[in-house]
Amino acid sequence: MSASRMKTVAALIAALLLVALLRLGWVMLWPWSPASSARHATASETAVRQRSHRLLLDAGRGDFVDRSGLPLTGFAYEALAIFPHPSGQPRGSGRDMAELARVLQAGSEELRQELERRKEPGFWMDAKSGLPLRLSPRQRTELAGLKLEGVAILPYRARRDPSSAAVQAIGYVSENPERIAAAYGKRLAAGKASLRDATGGGGLELSLDGLLRGTGPAYASYMTDAAGLPLKGLGLTVERPANPRYPLQVRTTLSLPLQVELQRYAGEAGLKKGAVVVLDVRNSDILAMVSKPDMELPARGEAFFDGAANRAVRAYAPGSIFKLVTEAAALEAGAAEPGEEFYCGGEYGHHGLSCWKEGGHGRLTLEQGLAQSCNIVFAALAERLRPDELAAAADKLGLGRRIGWHLEAGRREGALSGPLRLIGEEEAGTVFGAASPWSRLELLRSGKLARSGIGQEDVRMTPLQAANLTATIVNGGRVAEPALVKEIDFADGQRLAALRSHASPSAHGQISPRTAAMLRRGMEQVVASGTGRGLHRAAWPLAGKSGTAESGRPGAGNSQWFIGYGPADHPRYAVAVLAEERPEGSANLAARLFGGVMDRIAAWERAALASSAQEK
Repeated sequence: MSASRMKTVAALIAALLLVALLRLGWVMLWPWSPASSARHATASETAVRQRSHRLLLDAGRGDFVDRSGLPLTGFAYEALAIFPHPSGQPRGSGRDMAELARVLQAGSEELRQELERRKEPGFWMDAKSGLPLRLSPRQRTELAGLKLEGVAILPYRARRDPSSAAVQAIGYVSENPERIAAAYGKRLAAGKASLRDATGGGGLELSLDGLLRGTGPAYASYMTDAAGLPLKGLGLTVERPANPRYPLQVRTTLSLPLQVELQRYAGEAGLKKGAVVVLDVRNSDILAMVSKPDMELPARGEAFFDGAANRAVRAYAPGSIFKLVTEAAALEAGAAEPGEEFYCGGEYGHHGLSCWKEGGHGRLTLEQGLAQSCNIVFAALAERLRPDELAAAADKLGLGRRIGWHLEAGRREGALSGPLRLIGEEEAGTVFGAASPWSRLELLRSGKLARSGIGQEDVRMTPLQAANLTATIVNGGRVAEPALVKEIDFADGQRLAALRSHASPSAHGQISPRTAAMLRRGMEQVVASGTGRGLHRAAWPLAGKSGTAESGRPGAGNSQWFIGYGPADHPRYAVAVLAEERPEGSANLAARLFGGVMDRIAAWERAALASSAQEK
């Protein structure tokens, strides 16, 4: 090549480079307005906008599993993602658009309107569950063959299973900027948290929120050019946190099969408001905790909805199940003897108290008094006691105080440190309410001592406490803290913390094994010949105590209870059932439910043993 020709080529290249540099400077510095003078953006701003087309796939939050590893939260499936498009709908042939509508079982007009409204990336939603539609294998195959820009099949991780009722003990998550600001101020300042982050709103989701937050969410990014058109060759990218140890996994004490079965059974049996608690008597592990009405989680993330309250840890008037405490107090204080006889003529003679049985029970022993749930016997016992003796017996049995598993400030359990209370919503309940210090003379004169002895007046107890009271009696007076979590593990399987069983001793000591044995004999007689005779047909021999209490609210009816254990000859499970707002004079729904719950526990245990035998 001649020297003159080389100079010409070099000059041409230099000119082209100069034009490119001028063009780049103009793009970088001059406002871009191809369609409207009201829309201005430099190239750097356009780049930011390009990178803002992100769709949340997984919040990165830690999950809960049941005692066997079955998932309670965190359900992964594939869903159809839709990204905004300048034309208002994904570009493709009319045939492919019609096929998309058919596969989604949507009308063509409905699909068109939805795509035109789409300004931000999102999923095609299931109207029934309020969650992204779970694509079937057939739908995935059919959609994969379509040639449409702006739609993609992506993995999505739902917090809950839309096919089953949520568990109030696990709780829920929602957006709560006020709580984020109060709890995570330092992380907000460091840019490691956002006011729009989901946070626990109840149950374990709230009490363990700091651990569950993880290291960040996973997003799908859809790259577009300045006009909003897809950038060829870049397509979709998925961004995930790089830390392989997160998110954490919390192994609970719950049995998912038992929980689901009892939630279904309680609803079908007519429990509209109330609770069922099942404990393993060996350690007070919570195997199932049902609260009705069900927690219907919202479709769009609202923070308030019906059924969110966990009635298993709310305190209610216990009625006659508190007679177990009154008997324990009398035996411990020497105010009564096991073989002592009482007389019930139907009326107590003062305070307007009467027995539920018209005409009374006549002569009966203390054990028979418990079996027949005689108000006269237990009102008389209560008035033999000092108020502090009755309150101390309640404390010995784990009542009048929050009993769930917790760590005090300064205590540690593996990597966990206190203060930490797993069931933060748990109420303590009371014996004499705020009337402290109690004057025995005043309580006697007013009848409050007698009414307290039969579980009325200011006495309050939670279903969790009631089930734990039963386990305490079975265990000879030893009180344990009911636990909802067994361990917390990293994503790679390494253990972060194992939560040991905790005893919950009272400052007053514990009831004697002799007193506990006397209470068990009385509970066995309740089923053998007393108010629980209808439980004879149950799968196991059972023992328990019924109760009915006035709600104290006009028109709200009564609270019906039944607590007990089974099998009676070799106790393994303690159960408490509460049925709220039952019509006065109606049959005890809680007693009927107790029998059905025990039958289902027996079937669940048989299935678990059969499965274990097959594995061996």
